[in-house]
Amino acid sequence: MARQGTVTTLEQAREQVAWLLEEDRRATAIVDGRDALMGLVALSIDRENRSGWFFYWLHAAHRGQGLVARAAATVADRALSPSAAGGWGLDRLELGHRVNNPASGAVARAAGFVQEGTERGKFLIDGERVDVLTYGRLRSDPGPAVPGLPWQP
Repeated sequence: MARQGTVTTLEQAREQVAWLLEEDRRATAIVDGRDALMGLVALSIDRENRSGWFFYWLHAAHRGQGLVARAAATVADRALSPSAAGGWGLDRLELGHRVNNPASGAVARAAGFVQEGTERGKFLIDGERVDVLTYGRLRSDPGPAVPGLPWQP
């Protein structure tokens, strides 16, 4: 799927899951106490450059509680930890969000990402060009502002 939010059928959900399970992707589910899916934090890994494109989503019913920020911090910490320490050995993570989605930027900053720039007119949405704010987090950056969540592989 090109963008989150386009999954509206069971078949589209199956396609999305298959895409997430392809090589060089890592996906971590955010679940409730009954193992019902609430959201997702994932990344596409560029092994040659030891970097990853980071993305997340959370069902609207669970927003506003800081949950996705804590989940993003947890996954980013794991991705940027050395392989010898049980991490994924990446040096850099990147993400972007539409300028009209400030909540996504708040998640990124809480998870330790630093805004690096603006990609003008990056997406074409409903016939309109939309700017995207870009963020990065390096292994050497300070830790996130929020505590992580328990990790269950």
